[in-house]
Amino acid sequence: MKKVEAVIRPERIEEVKEALARVGVRGLTATEAIGSGNQRGRAHTYRGSTVTMDLLPKIRLEVIVRDSEVDKVVEALCDAAYTGEVGDGKIFISPIEEVIRVRTRERGEKAI
Repeated sequence: MKKVEAVIRPERIEEVKEALARVGVRGLTATEAIGSGNQRGRAHTYRGSTVTMDLLPKIRLEVIVRDSEVDKVVEALCDAAYTGEVGDGKIFISPIEEVIRVRTRERGEKAI
């Protein structure tokens, strides 16, 4: 099993959720976040002064999937989150040792 974690633009969340549902992802965790990467923030004019916001709003999504599903989940994330601009996001993939469903105590892939 793998954890696929994506950091995306907040305005792309609906497209990403729909794309993940189309490839069979049933559960996900979404967290509001702030951060910066190559974008390095944006300059805004506020009351006549230029203000640089170094940390931009992002959404962090986490899904746990079977190893065999990773490629299609990554493809769906990339397609749905893409705008072609700097700051589209990042995807991180990590191994998951065990998953346990609290209610039934099922373990492993059955618990996904």
